[in-house]
Amino acid sequence: MTTTRRVAIATALLAGAALAAGSALAAPRIGAPAPAFTAVDSTGKTVSLADLKGRTVVLEWTNDECPFVKKHYSSAAMQGLQKKWTDKGIVWLSVISSVPGEQGYADAAKANALTTGRGAAPTAVLLDPKGEVGRAYGAQVTPHMYVVAADGTLAYMGGIDDKPSTKVEDLKTARNFVDAALSEITTGKAVSVTTSRPYGCTVKYAS
Repeated sequence: MTTTRRVAIATALLAGAALAAGSALAAPRIGAPAPAFTAVDSTGKTVSLADLKGRTVVLEWTNDECPFVKKHYSSAAMQGLQKKWTDKGIVWLSVISSVPGEQGYADAAKANALTTGRGAAPTAVLLDPKGEVGRAYGAQVTPHMYVVAADGTLAYMGGIDDKPSTKVEDLKTARNFVDAALSEITTGKAVSVTTSRPYGCTVKYAS
């Protein structure tokens, strides 16, 4: 096992332990209703999961300073995935749960600048500085990914792919679980991989 893989897995496990110790929220479950939320996005608009019922929704926890996130954005892989699926009517919500003063925190202006500067294409960027949405989902790391089916149930949660590294070259051979889940959902198939181990930088929640 490489050092990068050990670090990524340890990071995810530590984050999960911290969330379990600090939160009494029930863990989200595949096939069960996805945790409800209402949050304000980077344009000042209120976004509610209830209002999106009938549409497939992707939740992407992000931190622009995290090297694991940078791998997916510097290569334009994340932007490509966002554009591919939003063009097909999927709702893609990037979520920033870093507390002010910590790595990855972004106010509305910075979030919008990041979206423009990176050529990102989420439907919206949710600002979650109190960590309410993140804790409801048990988001541990960035990027931590969730797919909510059109009926409001959770269809996938875990890592974005099967290559827990910061190396851009690993994207060439990675199996992207989010892309696969969305492909299966949109063609009426059951999601074959519903959970995977998340990897990345710990979400910087408020104490």
